[in-house]
Amino acid sequence: MIKGNLLKTTFGHDSFRQSQEEAVDAILNSRDLITILPTGGGKSLCYQLPSLMMDGVTVVVSPLIALMQDQVNALKNNDIKAEMINSSQDFNDVQEITSRLLQGDIKLLYIAPERLSANGFIELLQRVKINFFVIDEAHCVSEWGHEFRADYRNLSKLKQIFPNVNIAAFTATATHKVQDDIVRTLNLNNPLQLRGKTLRDNLTISSEQRVGNGRTQLINFLSKHSGNCGIIYAFSKKDVEAVAGFLKTKGFKVAAYHAGFSSEVRNKVYRDFIYEEVDIIVATIAFGMGIDKSNIRFVVHMSMPKTMENYYQEIGRAGRDGLEAQTLLLYTKSDDVKMRSFIDVIENSEYKELLYNKLRKMYSYSNSSECRHKLIAKYFEDDIGSCGDICDNCRRGEVEKIDITLESQKLLSCIYRCEQKFGMIHMIDVLRGSTGQKILQFNHDKLSVYGIGKDVSKEVWNAIADRLFELDAIEVGEFRAIKLKKFGAGILQKKATVEIDKHKMDVKGRTSKKEKLTPVEDGVFDKFRALRSEIASKNEIPAYIVFSDKTLLEFAQKLPQTKDEMLDVNGVGEVKYERYGEDFLALCKEING
Repeated sequence: MIKGNLLKTTFGHDSFRQSQEEAVDAILNSRDLITILPTGGGKSLCYQLPSLMMDGVTVVVSPLIALMQDQVNALKNNDIKAEMINSSQDFNDVQEITSRLLQGDIKLLYIAPERLSANGFIELLQRVKINFFVIDEAHCVSEWGHEFRADYRNLSKLKQIFPNVNIAAFTATATHKVQDDIVRTLNLNNPLQLRGKTLRDNLTISSEQRVGNGRTQLINFLSKHSGNCGIIYAFSKKDVEAVAGFLKTKGFKVAAYHAGFSSEVRNKVYRDFIYEEVDIIVATIAFGMGIDKSNIRFVVHMSMPKTMENYYQEIGRAGRDGLEAQTLLLYTKSDDVKMRSFIDVIENSEYKELLYNKLRKMYSYSNSSECRHKLIAKYFEDDIGSCGDICDNCRRGEVEKIDITLESQKLLSCIYRCEQKFGMIHMIDVLRGSTGQKILQFNHDKLSVYGIGKDVSKEVWNAIADRLFELDAIEVGEFRAIKLKKFGAGILQKKATVEIDKHKMDVKGRTSKKEKLTPVEDGVFDKFRALRSEIASKNEIPAYIVFSDKTLLEFAQKLPQTKDEMLDVNGVGEVKYERYGEDFLALCKEING
């Protein structure tokens, strides 16, 4: 079967996206493969399409049951024989799938990595014709990655047991060091190595210093996304429940999700989100990696993630259908300090320094004035120009800067004279002439720097401190004490000057500009969404599996009047047309009058 025809008739796409065709060809030519594509970049098609063109079964190793379930459901909806085996299934279900597997009645089998260690499972696979293995979320293989998992490390034995079966590894988040470790650990043989561009040009990304608990900023952001689906990440279970409770009082259709809930509750929340019974999920990072929902329009972080990999993966949940989506990161220096305290207790010094370095880069990104897309690309060793207008920094255009060298010297001198033994709150209290007990206890009211910054607000001093952290002039040491670094000493010695963006000295609440999806007049798009919801409910499947928002938007814009015109729409293949096309065609004709 010609791959181009299969691409259109089964998957509904007219053309391949970046790196997809090269990945498909590598698999068809029996070559090992590692592919790094952004979330939403179409990784699953890279292995699903060649699987249909080859004899045998494709075994897909995936870390999360929810992700496997979503992909299996979507494949079945396209009349593709896919199944999954996981710990949530009963004995009879597993036996039935095993029987079909041995009969050659399954094209794609999804399993968790630990399944390969289960008694007798490798022996089962040795009785089956496997065309190739897929390792999804392959960064979990690497100890240098942000989500290393021991079960993934065990995948190294696949090549020993199945030397003639090729392996295709996929991830959205891998530096070159992680990529090399994946190749080495999986024993890939001269693999084709593909790296797509990191830029997600349908994502507008913003970062703001959190004011208080950030709820005013959150409400301002959500007011621009009424009725849209989104994910809000919070630091702890307590934070998750507090934010979700707050949003419920404001009338939002919201649910909380974290590991402290029973599996029954988590499954219900997940299902409610997938089936659009709720619009917003507030979650810890336990939620999201397994989301295959394409029409998530926004992602908010109520505190700073611990690594750029986590951040990039989490914001990547938005806009997977290719339509516009927005993300917002709310952060303060306290986020950095809090996460640093978790790293402090790690005994492995090399691993500890790796995590410190990742955290430093995450904070520097959060507080930076550079193009955010460019910073993300740089972190993943990609090279792009400024994004133009799809991040908050580039939207501001030319930024006025002001000199804060004198204020910086005052703060650095205070750190030095307090012997680098106290936290930033204490430094600011000394500068502002506080008479607090701790100041008096250590005789810091007698220091020459005491009270020399009383005319500057706490908020402005914090902004200055953030700039010095960004410049790597200071760092947080043990017990949260602020330490001078080489560049900080240089500022004190008048060997360097310090500037800051003027807007960062404005400590009032900041909000991003209003973002909009492409408008569709007269509620036409909503009519297609309503029909999709009706069909999804009737068939007991998630709405986005029927057709994506991107496909509905094209329906609304083009109003196809014939089967051929509808098949020209991106996302409509023969299978989906036979299943749902007539209903949508009838609505197009009705709207067209």
